[in-house]
Amino acid sequence: MAELMTTDVRALLDRTPFDASAVADLREVLGRDPSRYTTLREAVAAMRDRTKSNPNPESMLRIGVGEVLLGHFKASLEYLLKSGDIGLAHYHRGLAFENLQRWNDAASAFAAASAAGYDAKNSDLHRAGALRRSGKLEEAKAILDKLEDSATSLAEFHYQRGSLLASEREMVSAAAELEKAVNIDKSHTGALFELAYISDLLGNDDAAVEYYVRCTKLPPVPLAAWNNLGILYEDRNQFRDAENCYRQVLNFDKSHPRATLFFKDCLASRGMYIDESLEKQNDIIRRQMEIPVTDFELSVRSRNCLRKMNIRTLGDLTRITEAALLASKNFGETSLSEIKEMMTSKNLRLGMALEAGLHGTSAGGGAMAYHDPIEDLSPEDKALLAKSINDLNLSVRARKCLSKLGINTVGELVSHTGDEMLECKNFGVTSLNEVREKLTALNLKLKNE
Repeated sequence: MAELMTTDVRALLDRTPFDASAVADLREVLGRDPSRYTTLREAVAAMRDRTKSNPNPESMLRIGVGEVLLGHFKASLEYLLKSGDIGLAHYHRGLAFENLQRWNDAASAFAAASAAGYDAKNSDLHRAGALRRSGKLEEAKAILDKLEDSATSLAEFHYQRGSLLASEREMVSAAAELEKAVNIDKSHTGALFELAYISDLLGNDDAAVEYYVRCTKLPPVPLAAWNNLGILYEDRNQFRDAENCYRQVLNFDKSHPRATLFFKDCLASRGMYIDESLEKQNDIIRRQMEIPVTDFELSVRSRNCLRKMNIRTLGDLTRITEAALLASKNFGETSLSEIKEMMTSKNLRLGMALEAGLHGTSAGGGAMAYHDPIEDLSPEDKALLAKSINDLNLSVRARKCLSKLGINTVGELVSHTGDEMLECKNFGVTSLNEVREKLTALNLKLKNE
């Protein structure tokens, strides 16, 4: 009978008292056997039906906690808000708000849970996380510093400290802390997700896939984990695996906008035919376009003019016309002839990319656009244009596509048109609109907009 009470999901949901111990047992059972989520879903539904005729705070609490465990965060709030002023309800309201990205509400709920004496350390650690996500880094750091002597044995502590370090761009130190969290609790979904994201950011796709896969084995799975894993699979041309990831999101939320578009793109990509000979030819062209103009013996005047116009490669020259060069101060017919002779030696012409729809490339292999001189900009504007695109907090898909295009700063971003970015594989209208929204917040626009 004792074994039944520790493994039967229905019995655990009905246990009296329904307290932290009962919830911990529920989590343990679900973690050991994810198939029991089906039983939990049925038990919660049955309890909802019974409660319709006799609503009471105790039943509201059980249903609300069950909905949180199932990942139904919006639905859980309806019940938890009717559960009374108790720590267990406050804590799970915090988890629901956290997953709905309502950071201020989450911080308040976790503070209430801590004040009520419910698992105070974990409540405070989650509050630190909510404060961090709302931009209150100093408050979050103060909480972690206060708990440093008493909470280092908790996976949540290392997860929150690692996440804080990641927000400060200390990626190596962040990864070390997150690894500690996973070593303490192999099922810590948050730490696994952050490790996957950092690995992806650092270009370690294999590790990113491994962490995301581990994350998806631990229900309820963050929808972002499925989406990000799908994008990584698409980059590997594993379109069926990517399609399955997007289906997982749509099974949970049929109207999820990003998953809907990613799913359509994935289906289209599965039918694409890749001409390998054409790919090789394009690789040759790309390498040629990457040749720096400094590799050629040019006059000082020509070099200085090209430098002021931010023209660094042959690819850049294929994207500018003779008229545009001659319009530059101190750039005359002699310099033009010198440049044209250099281009002819490589079977290239000024402006040919504009005529043929080709793209010049940066040293990173991405498309390069013409940059206007910035000497006359204010120091504030220069600092803004020098800002890293990582600071824009773009989605994984948008960030990876910009990286492929060789776009690393806001200045490089605004020197491109929307059409140029749409030509990048996997960069669709959703990503373009996301970029536009981020630039609008900075009072900037894409080129020609």
